[in-house]
Amino acid sequence: MVKLSVIVPFYNVQQFAPDTLRSLRSNTRDDFEFLLVDDCSTDGTSGILDRAAQEIPGAILLRHGKNGGLATARNTGIDAARGEYLTFLDGDDWLAPGYLSQLLASAEELGCDFVRTDHVQCQAQARTLHRAPIAPRGVALSPRDAILPAHRSTSVDYAYAWAGIYHRRLLDRGLLHFTDGLRTAEDRPWIWKLHREAESFAAVGLLGVFYRRGVASSLTQIGDVRRLDFLRAFDQVVAETGEDQRADEFLPKAVRTYCAIIAHHLGSIERFEPPVARTLKSMSAAALRHMPRDVLDEVLDSMDEQRATLLRRLRRGPAPVAAGVSG
Repeated sequence: MVKLSVIVPFYNVQQFAPDTLRSLRSNTRDDFEFLLVDDCSTDGTSGILDRAAQEIPGAILLRHGKNGGLATARNTGIDAARGEYLTFLDGDDWLAPGYLSQLLASAEELGCDFVRTDHVQCQAQARTLHRAPIAPRGVALSPRDAILPAHRSTSVDYAYAWAGIYHRRLLDRGLLHFTDGLRTAEDRPWIWKLHREAESFAAVGLLGVFYRRGVASSLTQIGDVRRLDFLRAFDQVVAETGEDQRADEFLPKAVRTYCAIIAHHLGSIERFEPPVARTLKSMSAAALRHMPRDVLDEVLDSMDEQRATLLRRLRRGPAPVAAGVSG
């Protein structure tokens, strides 16, 4: 019986994949499987994965015929997973030796639908601890109660899929798949759905995931049209949250987060290619106009003046559709 399925998408990460794969090798167990998803890499990643599939016990190599993005690659792994529990890792990150066994033991002891963990962010030689914004630790909690308050960072803002472990019953209930085709912010609708619909979760102070920041090929570092998928992701969050029986409580949180991220991208708009920057402005304006007006007004009144003024001006102004940019 497979106890844990580890889903690891790879796309053009030949520089980092060996570290990732070595960390998987240091976490092997007879009842673990490692689903290595090659999302149609065009560099040397595919050859590295060929060798890894032969050398790592429990490794299974899955290949896409065309690049689908991180969400689609994760879904490919989810569909093939046989484990009682599932977890994720990105192809340029790595794990501490023995971490997965500790993670599984925590999940089994707590008996929750899912368990969240802290992680370490790595940029060059710098290492920074990031704690999941969840308290208390090591006890079962209600996922819905962890969505709020709207004005503070909560569990739905800590959207890293790889910072946790998930029982298979979530998959059986249709809660583990990602929105197909999302190329950025894919974790956002996913974590919101988990917190709205799962029955129990917990957080533990377990460290063992190392998240590599500042990778040149990462979408967070690229200013092309794929970055704009955050708008589609948050449109989904707002729409689905609006259908919840506690929408009047949850929507201010969803809208506030969406507004903050729009303001963040507009504040660094020089990073985008010029046609994409124009599309960012027009799509953001359209998103603001489609938000529930009373909720948006309340949110803008509670934000700092600089961001609120920027977003109000954007909502009022014309939003012509930019030409020459497609998804």
